[in-house]
Amino acid sequence: MASLLRHLTVDCADPHALATFWAAVLDGSLARDDFPGDPEASVTSAGTALLFVRVGEPKTTKNRWHVDLRPRDRTRDAEVRRLLALGATLHEDHRRADGSGWVTLRGPEGNEVCVERSAGER
Repeated sequence: MASLLRHLTVDCADPHALATFWAAVLDGSLARDDFPGDPEASVTSAGTALLFVRVGEPKTTKNRWHVDLRPRDRTRDAEVRRLLALGATLHEDHRRADGSGWVTLRGPEGNEVCVERSAGER
């Protein structure tokens, strides 16, 4: 039998703050026992579990992996606006005149997040 992916672990400077951001992005929730200042925080949402762990070193280079998001109940552009309002910043805009493409954002600690078109837009 194959292994089960329990959660994705993200090294970060402020686990609670980053987990709060991702809980909002994924419409998920933090664990009841996660508080500001804790060395780790976890987020669960439909089909996804994330664990944020404090590390002392800051991010210095490009991610080895990044998250691609596909909105479920809104357009790509509406999702980009929502994530910017949550604290993400625009990194690169790869949208094309024909409506295809994606937008690369950076989360609160600088990790790249791509927002693709929704299924309805494809």
